[in-house]
Amino acid sequence: MNKKIVLAFSGGLDTSFCIPYLLEQNYEVHTLFVNTGGISDKEERAITKRAMELGAKKHLNINVEKSLWSEILTPLIQSGALYQSKYPVLCSDRYLIVKESIKLCQKLKTNNIAHGCTGMGNDQVRFDLSIRAHGSFNIITPIREIQNITKNVREYEEDYLKNKGFKVPSLHKKYSINENLMGATISGSEIDIWDEPSKESFVLCKQPHQYPKKTKSIKIQFSQGRVIGLNGKKIFGPALLRELNKVGGSFGIGRSVFSSDTIIGLKGRFVFEAPGISILMSAHRALEESVLTDNQNTFKRSVGQEWVNLVYRGFFFDPLRENLESFLSVSYTHLTL
Repeated sequence: MNKKIVLAFSGGLDTSFCIPYLLEQNYEVHTLFVNTGGISDKEERAITKRAMELGAKKHLNINVEKSLWSEILTPLIQSGALYQSKYPVLCSDRYLIVKESIKLCQKLKTNNIAHGCTGMGNDQVRFDLSIRAHGSFNIITPIREIQNITKNVREYEEDYLKNKGFKVPSLHKKYSINENLMGATISGSEIDIWDEPSKESFVLCKQPHQYPKKTKSIKIQFSQGRVIGLNGKKIFGPALLRELNKVGGSFGIGRSVFSSDTIIGLKGRFVFEAPGISILMSAHRALEESVLTDNQNTFKRSVGQEWVNLVYRGFFFDPLRENLESFLSVSYTHLTL
């Protein structure tokens, strides 16, 4: 009997390669797509179809936008911190992907789990550490394995799929865009070689010449440090962030180029856009300055920065993160407007 394995599946080239590769190793592949926003129903249906065509035994789609808001976005806004004083950890939805993957493993009663991360980036660390935090799992990483036998991974994957009789998209996009509820990250082309990003790299944000001619005033309501309304209307969670992404994006708020220090010691460069988060952080900070004491405001900065550093570097499931969040939550008892 084939061994059951769970694969976090996005429908891209890497995870598409993983399915037949794992089947060849006598695994019964169960795939899941964890929707963290930024994808349409049509695209989700296409992902399901792709997984089944490639040979998945079963495929599951899960929407975790509400969890993303409560478990990650809320403490992020309260932390008021950015990684290396710039990046609002848009990558942190990976932890919810791991959580759902582990749940499926438990349901299927298997400890075999796979992901399509390469050996070059940060996500491999986030996935591996998070999986290890949940128990003794057998982690299979097909892309890292083939990196040991070829220098041109993409070409190897394409040839492998073609030889198996599967279609490979011939269109190569100029940019690699990762979009979720939190915002969007854009890499590739001139961005990777430290040139100025072109006008084609704008996703959520408008270009300066497209900004509205009139200014816009918004009022955000908070209750004990948590957002509960916008312009007198009760709205929070994913719906609120989508509205702020739309409004903020029209004015180009929250867009920047980030040259980062990666977890594994390399330098990376990408564009990110996070209009809603930028607005909420500014509003939350203004309220803190008006309500918290000088000692609270001073100490809170170090707590928030430690929270962001843990999340960026793969330690989301470290107990210290929950300890830090407890401090932040208690601090905001009187942050109501």
